[in-house]
Amino acid sequence: MSPLRVVFAGTPDFAASSLAAVLDSEHEVVAVYTQPDRPAGRGRKLTPSPVKQLAQEHGLPVVQPASLKDADDQAELAALNADVMVVVAYGLLLPQAVLDTPRLGCINVHASLLPRWRGAAPIQRAIEAGDSVSGVTIMQMDAGLDTGAMLYEVRTPITSRTTGGDLHDRLAIQGANALIHVLDNLDNGSLEATPQPEEGVTYAAKLSKAEAELDFSQPAEQLARKIRAFNPWPVAWCTLGNDRLRLLMASVEQGEQPPSPPGTLLEHGDDHLRIACGEQGQEVLCVSRAQLPGGKAMAIRDLLNARQTSLTVGVRLGQTPQGASQ
Repeated sequence: MSPLRVVFAGTPDFAASSLAAVLDSEHEVVAVYTQPDRPAGRGRKLTPSPVKQLAQEHGLPVVQPASLKDADDQAELAALNADVMVVVAYGLLLPQAVLDTPRLGCINVHASLLPRWRGAAPIQRAIEAGDSVSGVTIMQMDAGLDTGAMLYEVRTPITSRTTGGDLHDRLAIQGANALIHVLDNLDNGSLEATPQPEEGVTYAAKLSKAEAELDFSQPAEQLARKIRAFNPWPVAWCTLGNDRLRLLMASVEQGEQPPSPPGTLLEHGDDHLRIACGEQGQEVLCVSRAQLPGGKAMAIRDLLNARQTSLTVGVRLGQTPQGASQ
């Protein structure tokens, strides 16, 4: 194996895992590209991305262009004389001129089993859709949106307890390991680039806070998957009186119950809330972990002790009282 000169492009925590793996490998990171610093926190202070922070800790040159369409920016990239550009959740589209610059092109670490879940939020959409398996695909990038030929793939199961955070962390590690395997073999002819199938293409739309409010007229299974997928962000929620109750873990109770208005809190145990859902309110969503405004995530037993009076049987969740703040 000949060590490669690598330009790394990425922004969030998921990408930082891959950068850390390359830094621990035999390959040389010659520069790091990441998104410009963004306002964050209550003070809206400009904050460097996780990838930038890691790069600075290792004394690496950091480049933060607003885009890569400018000829001067492209010339700066070309001057690095990189063998390959590794792109992981960078957040910028790469023009063809950039894709053609490194000797071995640009490769991408994508958190899905392509061609399923191309796009911005493949981890959460896989859980929300009820997929039983997810994974990471390393692909040779082209000008399309996650359409490049596949170089390597790893798979991992999605269970009825898998949250968006769980799958994110698992795929970040698996993706980093897969990336090193590809880099180690990229220049020796042992990897075969396989075109993506034309069938089975789906798109993972970007997550939004607006879609996090739960509609209890939807089926219990759909709600349970959404709750798990949106943990830890944007976090599924419903109204509880004048407050928002954030729901973090849920499952489905098998069998039907007598009809109730969707959102009605049914008889429940110490370890879960039973909520009527579905069009006729005959399905039951069991919530085992939740969070009150300003509080921490807690088991339902602790939540009941904290708000026992408002979580009484028969109260209807998801009904916004007149004048309640949103």
